Amino acid sequence: MPEQTPKKRHRESHQLPAGRHGLSRQFVVSNQRERILAAVAEVCSASGYVAMSVEDIVVTSGVSRRTFYDNFRGKQDVYLAAYDEVTTQLLTVVVSAYEAADGLAAKMRDSLAAFLQFVADEPAFADMCIVEVMAAGSNAIERRNRTMKAFAELIEQAAAAELPKSKLPPSLTAETLVGGIYEVVYARVLQGHGSQLPALLPDLLFSVLLPYVGRETAASLLEDERRGSGPAPAVTQTSRS
Repeated sequence: MPEQTPKKRHRESHQLPAGRHGLSRQFVVSNQRERILAAVAEVCSASGYVAMSVEDIVVTSGVSRRTFYDNFRGKQDVYLAAYDEVTTQLLTVVVSAYEAADGLAAKMRDSLAAFLQFVADEPAFADMCIVEVMAAGSNAIERRNRTMKAFAELIEQAAAAELPKSKLPPSLTAETLVGGIYEVVYARVLQGHGSQLPALLPDLLFSVLLPYVGRETAASLLEDERRGSGPAPAVTQTSRS
């Protein structure tokens, strides 16, 4: 019987070539770290934080256990690193939309739209950062709270820049609004309906703007959004009822 030639092991597209590949050490280390962090989101989304293991992450990322432990101390350490990476990307997208818009209503509209679209486009990240964060321990929840506070501060900054101090609602308002949006998003992501989040923009925008611009203006902007008439106009001080 003729001897069979051993089959070559299939190499995934994300894995580096074996042997002398001519890539710099810095590139290799960075690539390995990125693959590990991406694997955390994938495994966490599929199995949940509690069931996720280092072995799952190693297999999914295509790195060795030694490489994993050269970069991270263990499961929670790598989860927190992945969470930080994703939320940094999210905040960058949201803040960019916020800064590019002009006026309270437009800033709230564009930054909220950016947030909802990011979550819809990245279901694994959404599962990891919005749902599974609650099971990942106190350090993870503290990070979640800091992220939510950053969003609340954007609302407060936009309102303070446009409305007189006497017209501003209590300081807890922005934090309450962000908490409510989080619960709405959490429920959709948990049910596997994250892709539907951008369609909630009109109603969520109404809820965010109501305490700052009054019902009449908020309702007008709601109808504009439902008709798809474009970015919300700037809100004047006299618009608030």
